[in-house]
Amino acid sequence: MIEIIGYLFIILFVYAAVTKFINFEHFRLQLGQFPFLSAFADYVAWGVPMLEILVSLLYFLPKLRLAGLWASFALMVIFSTYIIFVLFADSIPCSCGGVIASLSWSQQLIFNMGFVFLALLGISQIQKQIKNKKNRAKSLTRPQME
Repeated sequence: MIEIIGYLFIILFVYAAVTKFINFEHFRLQLGQFPFLSAFADYVAWGVPMLEILVSLLYFLPKLRLAGLWASFALMVIFSTYIIFVLFADSIPCSCGGVIASLSWSQQLIFNMGFVFLALLGISQIQKQIKNKKNRAKSLTRPQME
């Protein structure tokens, strides 16, 4: 299950990053229309897709998957928070691209919350595995009483 969740995040983030890079100027201009981001639009326009690619790379190393899931969780919460602000703003355009741009803001929020849930599910699965390994290691190192 952890691998499937990882693949879903890789697909999502690589797709989103590539779409942002392909439509970079459009993405940057739309970010500039958001009041809190306008001063940082250039940095955010470069930083977000680069961060999405970086987070995707974490999934390829088993020891970094938990970090990848936490980073994915954080990104999806940030993206969801952005959408919540947009829902209360006046006509802020979607700065996303591709298929996701065809969704309404409410649909995008639901989509993002699904990925927040997947990240939490993956985190809990990895933490269970770590706990089980520690418990097995403890049971192997304890002296056996007869």
